[in-house]
Amino acid sequence: MDYIAGSCNIGKGEIRRRQLVALIGLVLTIITTFGLITSDSAKSARFGVFMPALIFSIGFIQSRRKFCLAYGLMGTFNFGSLGKLSRVASAEDRKRDRRTAISILLQALSLALTITLIIYLLPL
Repeated sequence: MDYIAGSCNIGKGEIRRRQLVALIGLVLTIITTFGLITSDSAKSARFGVFMPALIFSIGFIQSRRKFCLAYGLMGTFNFGSLGKLSRVASAEDRKRDRRTAISILLQALSLALTITLIIYLLPL
């Protein structure tokens, strides 16, 4: 696997890290939802599930796209050991990476909002 501007900026180790973040976000989302639904909280408290859902969404989308949002914004990539970053040389490639990073952020926000609204609208 190699760096492809706007398409792939992380290798297997970094992808696994994002999968772990997604799993943690999913567990937090489930725990938060369960706690809010089983407690005597106001229905509006269910909006509190947005942050764990966002953690899940960012990790999930990054791992599926093989693209790190933060690396894309910083103009870096990593296919080596964890934390060993390389700079993107081309200004055009950095521009493509920023567009992809912003797209991932918008997708993650949209997914987290959708999850939150579904949980809010549950008739429980």
